[in-house]
Amino acid sequence: MIPGSSNKITWPGGCLDLGGGCLVMGILNVTPDSFSDGGLHVDKDRAVARGIEMVDQGAAIIDVGPQSTRPGSLPVEPAEQIRRAVPVIEALAGRVSVPISIDTHVPEVARAALDAGARIINDITALSDDRMAELAAQRQVPVVLMHMQGTPSTMQLDPQYTDVVAQVRDFLIDRAQRAQALGIRKDRILIDPGIGFGKTIQHNLALLARIEVFVKTGYPVVVGPSRKAFIGHITGRQVPAERVFGTAACVALAAAAGVAVVRVHDVAQMADVVKVVNRIRQF
Repeated sequence: MIPGSSNKITWPGGCLDLGGGCLVMGILNVTPDSFSDGGLHVDKDRAVARGIEMVDQGAAIIDVGPQSTRPGSLPVEPAEQIRRAVPVIEALAGRVSVPISIDTHVPEVARAALDAGARIINDITALSDDRMAELAAQRQVPVVLMHMQGTPSTMQLDPQYTDVVAQVRDFLIDRAQRAQALGIRKDRILIDPGIGFGKTIQHNLALLARIEVFVKTGYPVVVGPSRKAFIGHITGRQVPAERVFGTAACVALAAAAGVAVVRVHDVAQMADVVKVVNRIRQF
């Protein structure tokens, strides 16, 4: 987004102002098996405390994930996703001033999360289920549409593209237009190229190097490079939690290119990164 613009993402009773530059979405995985922080926040009280801490550190959105989508992961039943996510969302909704998003592609889970106080749907399948789009339109909530080739269990087996940037961009535009046809307002749609979701290292680098292609679509862009394997490949850091500086490089590049939101684990550090980049872009 252009610094100083008045672009806003709205929902009944609230809004997210994108006019000041890139914002930080804090990752709150309430799972036992996520690739970087699995098991850290399966306890409700610990998850709520971490959510509050992330807001204090500068998160503008808290993204609650009740199912791991790491490469090779298997689906989790909707009832279990609801059991993991809803108590945390209910507790956080009454204690933080920022919107909570639900990271799910299952309409039943999204509905329960919205009932509990979530205000954004983050769907890694880009609303592949029309019921999800209908729910978002009915509730008048924003959606994040992400690109993924395959499913989490298969996506990294052998991803293939002829032109990854063009193909991912065209897919996201098509899905955004489909969402609009199903009743979601354009100003409530964000797009995410899906770094690490059915992409090789080279695909990820190409998407980041040309991220302005997605910014130019006119839809606010979300980018989630946090602690991912391609950073470890470049830096030699095999432990995900040690990839903070590599993540910071990706976040700085994305923010400088006009990306609206970066989705990260290390909120305090990345909030500093985007603050500096946003200030520089104002000149």
